[in-house]
Amino acid sequence: MAAFSTDAVTTAKGIDAKVRRGGAGQPLVWFHGAGGLAPTEPLLDLLAERYHVHAAEWPGYGEERTEQAIEDMLDFALHGWDLVEAMGLGAATPHLVGHSMGGMIAAEMAALNPRGVARLVLVNSAGLWLDSHPIPDIFAMLPFELAEALFVDAKAGEAAMTGGLDFSDNTALTAFMVNNARRLGTAGKILFPVPNRRLSKRLYRITNPTLLLWGAEDRLIEPKYAEAFAQGLVNADSQVTLVEGAAHMTPYEQPAAAAEAITGFLG
Repeated sequence: MAAFSTDAVTTAKGIDAKVRRGGAGQPLVWFHGAGGLAPTEPLLDLLAERYHVHAAEWPGYGEERTEQAIEDMLDFALHGWDLVEAMGLGAATPHLVGHSMGGMIAAEMAALNPRGVARLVLVNSAGLWLDSHPIPDIFAMLPFELAEALFVDAKAGEAAMTGGLDFSDNTALTAFMVNNARRLGTAGKILFPVPNRRLSKRLYRITNPTLLLWGAEDRLIEPKYAEAFAQGLVNADSQVTLVEGAAHMTPYEQPAAAAEAITGFLG
């Protein structure tokens, strides 16, 4: 298993961020979803066996108090490109891989600058809206409701989301609530009240081969959205792959299957 290290970068705008890196090979930039980077990321461990993985934290998700530094979808997309530049990847064109909110941002980045992307992977990606399949409001959910929406196994999901914290410890509970509020406050800028920032109107600009990787049992952003992305990517070769035994949190529920699909697509 590839060893990961963490270092700090500063973007051209002056925003500090931590970047987790591991592996060797063509650069692969990972963008996490609204839950943030977990202490252990099994999918990234597997991808680092083939690629040089770079995973940065979005503003509001790390120790740096940067949640006020970006405000809207364009800010997120430009910040994403600023991060890629600050990572110092050299001449190689990176693959972009994003989960949920991170997929939404990666798609926006590819729409802005398709030449800066080798291949694009969107995992259970937010960003579109289908009236026939509305996306539940995660900001109104209680923890157990959120776990039921995100995971096939809700009990295991709840434990994963809380990191096994003992909520009878008031200090631990306070720290969790504060950090969670920061994360959701940042995510809410592009996901609340609905994750529709007119990405559908810009999908035609994406010309990169794109994998739409979805948990077959996703109850938050249903697999119908994978089909909607594929239909919108009129100028890109795209393919839809469904992962059995996974809901919205595919990278954590079925990391081996996800890694196999991604490496098979990226080559």
